[in-house]
Amino acid sequence: MTDKATAGPGVAVRRPHRADARRNFDALLSAAREAFAEKGAEASLEDIARRAGVGIGTLYRNFPTRQDLFESVYVGEVEDLCAAAKQVAELPPWEALVTWLRRFVAYVATKRAIYEALNRESEMFRTCRVAMYGAGEPLLTRAQQAGEARADASFDDVLRLVSGITAGAFADEEQRERVLGIALDGVRARPAS
Repeated sequence: MTDKATAGPGVAVRRPHRADARRNFDALLSAAREAFAEKGAEASLEDIARRAGVGIGTLYRNFPTRQDLFESVYVGEVEDLCAAAKQVAELPPWEALVTWLRRFVAYVATKRAIYEALNRESEMFRTCRVAMYGAGEPLLTRAQQAGEARADASFDDVLRLVSGITAGAFADEEQRERVLGIALDGVRARPAS
C-alpha cells in the first residue's frame, strides 16, 4: 500500500505506508540521486541498492524498471523544488528568489544526469515542468514587484541562464558560485541613473 506525497499539481512520488518500507524507498531515491549525479544514467542498480543499504530485490520491488527509478528521482527533485519555494516564500523578495535558484542548481545536476533517459513528451514530464514553474515563477514576480529583479526578465529567461551556467565545467565549487553570483547580478534590477 502506498500514498502520494504531493508537492505541486499532479506531481507526486508514491511512497509506501509502512515506516520501514518508506525508509527503504527514501534511501533508494537518495542513493539513486547520488549515483546518477556521479555516474550518469548508466549508474549500476546494484551500486544504488548497496548505497541505500538494501538488497537488489528491495530496489526492484519499489522500482520494477530503471525507467521507474529515473522518473521517481526526477519527480522527487521537482517535489523538493516546489517545497523549497514554499519554504522561502516568507523571505525578502530578492533573497527568496536567489535561495530558490540555488536549490534549482542542485536540481539541474540531477536532471542532467538522467535527462536523456526521461521521456520529455510524457505527461509526467509536462506536469513536473508546470509544477516547477508554478512554484518558482511567483518568486521572480514578487522580486520584480519589489523592484529588486529586472522587469524585462521572464522566469524562463532566468531558468535558462542558471541552467546554462550549471552546464559548464568549473575549476571548483567556489568558481561555480562566483559565476552564478555574476549571472544573478544581471537579473537584479539597477537603480535608474
